[in-house]
Amino acid sequence: MKKLFAEFLGTFWLVFGGCGSAIFAAAFPELGIGFMGVALAFGLTVLTMAYAVGHISGGHFNPAVSIGLWVGGKFEAKDLLGYILAQVIGAIAAASTLYLIVSGKAGFSGVDGFAANGYGELSPGGFSMLSALVIEVILTAFFLIVILGSTNYRVPKGFAPIAIGLALTLIHLISIPVTNTSVNPARSLSQAIFADGAYLSQVWMFWVAPIVGAVIGGIIHKSFFEKE
Repeated sequence: MKKLFAEFLGTFWLVFGGCGSAIFAAAFPELGIGFMGVALAFGLTVLTMAYAVGHISGGHFNPAVSIGLWVGGKFEAKDLLGYILAQVIGAIAAASTLYLIVSGKAGFSGVDGFAANGYGELSPGGFSMLSALVIEVILTAFFLIVILGSTNYRVPKGFAPIAIGLALTLIHLISIPVTNTSVNPARSLSQAIFADGAYLSQVWMFWVAPIVGAVIGGIIHKSFFEKE
């Protein structure tokens, strides 16, 4: 239960901090933090919670990461379902809290995109489903390679959260204009539930692509980098 609660808290913080920065601060009049600020916010959520609770649960905070670590031989299959459920519940709890806060704004009339992920008309830059699929697969694969590599027993201990947080920041800097950046099915589902528009109908892609990418990353690391 400690591990599951750690995953719940970590995923809550990721969605609350990352998506919250996009909802409240990205385009705030004249003082907006923009894409760079949102990207940094997502990276900081993972970095801080990896140090806070990573020693308890491993600090996945992402169903795709849990699956990729299992494929890479670093996580047991018996724990997969519990982790994924804890992550999804944590993400939805964070999205619910964000909705509560947003709805308290004067003149509230809806949440618009609510930092949800999309392609086609729902892509920030109007990118196609194929573009979204390709970028989400590639970025999640590299994310897993960074995670597995930085936590390898041959790497100096204690620095993995920094590498992982910076990797997630870079991932967002690359792909916010394409999909609003997912690489995390729980994060995608939680925002789509509340967003105005057809985001929920597209959320399948933000489960499939990150999981496929995570599997590829896990296989690459296990096949080429795990053994000397």
